Amino acid sequence: MQTHESLIEDSQKHLWLPFTQMKDYDENPLIIERGEGVKVIDTEGHTYYDAFSSVWLNVHGHRNERLNKAIHEQLDQIAHSTLLGMSNVPATQLAKKLVEITPAGLDRVFYSDSGATAVEIALKMAFQYWKNIGVSGKERFITMRNGYHGDTVGAISVGAVDLFHKMYGPLMFDSLKVPYPYVYRHESGETEACMADCLHQLKTTLENHHQEVAALIVEPLVQGAGGMITMPDGFLKQVRELCKAYDVLVIFDEVATGFGKTGEMFASMHEDTVPDIMTSGKGLTGGYLPVAITMTSEQIYEAFYDDYSEMKTFFHGHSYTGNQLGCAVALENLAMFEEMDVVGQVAKKSSYVQKELQRLEHLTHVGEVRQRGFMVGIELVQDKGTREAFSSDERMGYEVTLEMRRRGLLSRPMGDVLVFMPPLCSTETELKDMIQIMEAAIHHTTEAKQFAIHQR
Repeated sequence: MQTHESLIEDSQKHLWLPFTQMKDYDENPLIIERGEGVKVIDTEGHTYYDAFSSVWLNVHGHRNERLNKAIHEQLDQIAHSTLLGMSNVPATQLAKKLVEITPAGLDRVFYSDSGATAVEIALKMAFQYWKNIGVSGKERFITMRNGYHGDTVGAISVGAVDLFHKMYGPLMFDSLKVPYPYVYRHESGETEACMADCLHQLKTTLENHHQEVAALIVEPLVQGAGGMITMPDGFLKQVRELCKAYDVLVIFDEVATGFGKTGEMFASMHEDTVPDIMTSGKGLTGGYLPVAITMTSEQIYEAFYDDYSEMKTFFHGHSYTGNQLGCAVALENLAMFEEMDVVGQVAKKSSYVQKELQRLEHLTHVGEVRQRGFMVGIELVQDKGTREAFSSDERMGYEVTLEMRRRGLLSRPMGDVLVFMPPLCSTETELKDMIQIMEAAIHHTTEAKQFAIHQR
């Protein structure tokens, strides 16, 4: 059996990790060997809470017996066959189930294998839809500042997080950008004023550009990678109504928010709002295998349905699209959602999480705690009164997560916004324990850093 030391050496010599400065990894290496429930264990035997659900996707915990069994049973049938020109049993069954549980009016399912590819599909569908129905000129997209929709070229072109996207500017197509209602950082600091300002800017953009815009893409209720920014109630519905008035399609990117994390199966259900196209993934398979979806209305689907000679076919697909193992475990995951009332339990436990998070609000350098269900962002600031941010050179968010790791909890920050998104199966005792670790790590790191600065 390979030793911990040799595994570390091999990982540092051969691996290139995603969204990771490898110099950081070389200084603080970590290799996970196994998991149990809401915890993971590294190659030295250290145990950690998986407080960000292995990047926002674990639902029922690691090594869940039912999900394991679903994969084993499917292996006895077949592991994979193509979805190009034919279907398979679990992909067909899952598509039917997805239509039943998603917002009414989303009647067609297109499979892929990641959130970014689901977004690429949505963009291409929206673009081609107008061409197929004979409308010319609608070739651009509206996106929201600070939005993140994946890391492929199309997805970054409708992204607006400078940290992730600025480097690739020459590769990207131009999109129109409007503000997301980031109340904490709005000049007014007030919800109503922030909403009114953002909606006004969206309306102005639609008035000036609707004839050239194919679709608007938005993360409903919570911007994930942009900083866990929560959308005020009612904003999403007004965005939908404005786009409808100006004949612009709407894409809801529910890759981060879908499958129960906000206290509804999909975030848009909080406002009873249905998009033209919706993307999702992550929690679809319970955190086991890479399956993502792009769902759309029958109206959009019909714009692609014609004789082949009309060249309206949607030319897109991936080798593992509709993979049987992934679809089989997704079906079992959704069965567990129903039987265990996972969404209802998240809604209930969210109130407990909200109460426990209050222990963070007294900390000197916690500016705001934002929450929608199990999606939580804790924004760290230099000065609570003025909302002055820490210098980016201090990497406060990163330093706090290292201290969390030392105390037995794993997460990844978004700049100086700490992410707390635990597995949906987490008990109140586990949730309390995780939040207490976060509190201690924030206090220890921020106060120690400030002490060091004052000593200079």
